Amino acid sequence: MRGIGVSPGISIGRVLRVVRQKAATTGILLSGDEAVREEVDRYRAAIDHSVAEIKTLIGAQTGTTPSGAADILEAHIEMLTDPQLESDVLERIQVGKKNASDAVLEVTSRLIETFRNMEDPYLAARAADIEDIGQRLLKHLGTLPSQTSPLEGSAPARPGEHSAQADLPFIIVAEDLSPSDTITMDLRRIAGFALQKGGSTSHAAIVARLRGIPAVVGCGTSLDQVADNDILVLDGATGQLWVNPGDALLAELRRKKIAQAENALLLASLKDVPARMVDGRRIRLLANISHVGDMKDAFRHGAEGVGLFRTEFLFMEKSSFPTEEEQFTGYKDLARTSQGTPVTIRTLDIGGDKPLPYFPMPKEQNPFLGHRAIRISLDKKGIFLTQLKAILRASSFGKLKILVPMVSNMQELRVAKELFTTAKNELMQKGVSFDKDIPFGIMIEVPSAAVTADLLAQEADFFSIGTNDLCQYTMAADRMNDKVSHLCDPYHPAVLRLIHFVIQQAQLNNIPVSLCGEMAADPLATLLLTGMGLEEFSMNAPSIPTIKHIIVKSSMNKARQVLRQVMEFDDPSDITQYLQDINA
Repeated sequence: MRGIGVSPGISIGRVLRVVRQKAATTGILLSGDEAVREEVDRYRAAIDHSVAEIKTLIGAQTGTTPSGAADILEAHIEMLTDPQLESDVLERIQVGKKNASDAVLEVTSRLIETFRNMEDPYLAARAADIEDIGQRLLKHLGTLPSQTSPLEGSAPARPGEHSAQADLPFIIVAEDLSPSDTITMDLRRIAGFALQKGGSTSHAAIVARLRGIPAVVGCGTSLDQVADNDILVLDGATGQLWVNPGDALLAELRRKKIAQAENALLLASLKDVPARMVDGRRIRLLANISHVGDMKDAFRHGAEGVGLFRTEFLFMEKSSFPTEEEQFTGYKDLARTSQGTPVTIRTLDIGGDKPLPYFPMPKEQNPFLGHRAIRISLDKKGIFLTQLKAILRASSFGKLKILVPMVSNMQELRVAKELFTTAKNELMQKGVSFDKDIPFGIMIEVPSAAVTADLLAQEADFFSIGTNDLCQYTMAADRMNDKVSHLCDPYHPAVLRLIHFVIQQAQLNNIPVSLCGEMAADPLATLLLTGMGLEEFSMNAPSIPTIKHIIVKSSMNKARQVLRQVMEFDDPSDITQYLQDINA
């Protein structure tokens, strides 16, 4: 069996299946004002009980509780007490005459669907938070039974089972795990996770990486054949799973597990070592994050700062556009937590595929090519100015940079810079302090921006190459569409030539350039990109040690050789094969 490896390492354990009950709407309508009042009271009582329960969980945290659990639970309290959630539920009870359980299920289901359809995997994974609070509310409304931690009442060993086998730790097998599941588990008894659903940004994946627990997600229905107490081996790097392997295979996997553990120790030893090539070329490795709470994980993996802070989550967790003060507080916390390292804040990047619940947008034929990102910011200048002023104010507390997404032409950049100047002037008139020299850069993720990088470099303070969108726009292939996603290959010569040109033009104009797409975390691309002259990579934090290991044992001369060879190929598969061969 195979899934998606999201937390590296080989794990051997006994299967413990976790099955969660799901609720369905009853369709029962209310009759009379008294029934409506009773359901409103029941809903509000469920909110109170849920908040109290979460506060108890926060107070009961121990050394075995996953890192960051308090942040997740605090966010759940904010969601539960969100006025928009209450308004939507009460409207269904008072106007639609629905019972409280049906109202909660309808509202949370709609929100879950909205988040799951978002392009950004981090934001899409937040659907689990909505589902979690919905399940908690339904439990306190009596629709769902109370459920214990997955390890309570775990399956006993089979009669006659070898004692060594019975003593094995558990590998949790489930359709998915909620944030509450991952928080309440005693992780000392868990060897790994194998889930039917999920991705690299799900809570289970994040917790697994934080605690060094191997995990494989996205396994699909193949996990249905696995039973309690089966022996399961999973490889969290490759995504491969073995059920009840024979003695010879099990011995081989144990040897591989030891070798991986030794390699993990080697990577961990590089945490505080600068990413410097053997000939002295210094490379900077930064992290992509979406929440201030992610900073701790970034530093734990050796990040030298934040190359991309996505601001969308700050907007998603509100019931209306956050005020300047609310945004300032968030960015200030980020700046203070950064410990003096640079932080690049990307302005709001929403669109038809990433809507805000309180900002209705018309359905578009192709939201990826529609009204989104900087196009919305320049159309709704007040929203953009508010965000710019909040970031500027926070720049007094750390080394911040402002990054504008999806710029496609010089006019957009110039108008954005004019608004940036307006924001500065408004703050200066009020006597508000900020970093007068805060850099103002742009994402290069549209082909028109890439091929005019020589012009844009004369106006922008820095570039950040977003290879995910640059690839799909260059190849005219939706990377979320299974029928054409294979065309969205970052190793296609067209994509590589654009990346190389952007880096060259940034260097010629003496402005910094970084790369923050998934390609930055791909070990196959490391030498190729450094050969192009890239000196700053930004990626998911757990990938930093692996990329650093490649850098510190390589030379710039070798990287340039790789670049020259790659540029001679005309087929992406030949390029990939060559890069795999030299990295073997």
